[in-house]
Amino acid sequence: MVTLLIALHVLVCIVLILVILLQSGKGAEMGATFGVGSSSPVFGPRGPTPLLAKVTVGAAVIFMATSLVLTIFASRQEMPSLLKSVKPPAVEQPVKKSPVPPPVSSPAPKGPVSGKGAAPQGGGGQTHGR
Repeated sequence: MVTLLIALHVLVCIVLILVILLQSGKGAEMGATFGVGSSSPVFGPRGPTPLLAKVTVGAAVIFMATSLVLTIFASRQEMPSLLKSVKPPAVEQPVKKSPVPPPVSSPAPKGPVSGKGAAPQGGGGQTHGR
């Protein structure tokens, strides 16, 4: 049923576009007075204007009716949603902080420090005001 309505709606849309494009504008009568345009005897002395106007009104009414019916069908039908299919993210538990152990200091070297740049043990020749 809905597929048939959609097909009819698209067909009416195309007909409506073509009928509107076939109609002449308001300024076309001015060109006809100077011999630019001529009316075809197929449509009569007034040209295709009355026929195209009736087809336009009919196509517009059908277009509005199919639009309304399709909207009603769409509102009654439950549409799939991406939000319903996605699971909510798991809540992460906060990490429990363990007490931080005191920093371990390296033991002082036992015995004389050897090597270059080592400070001399003893007085060093400086006095501090004694």
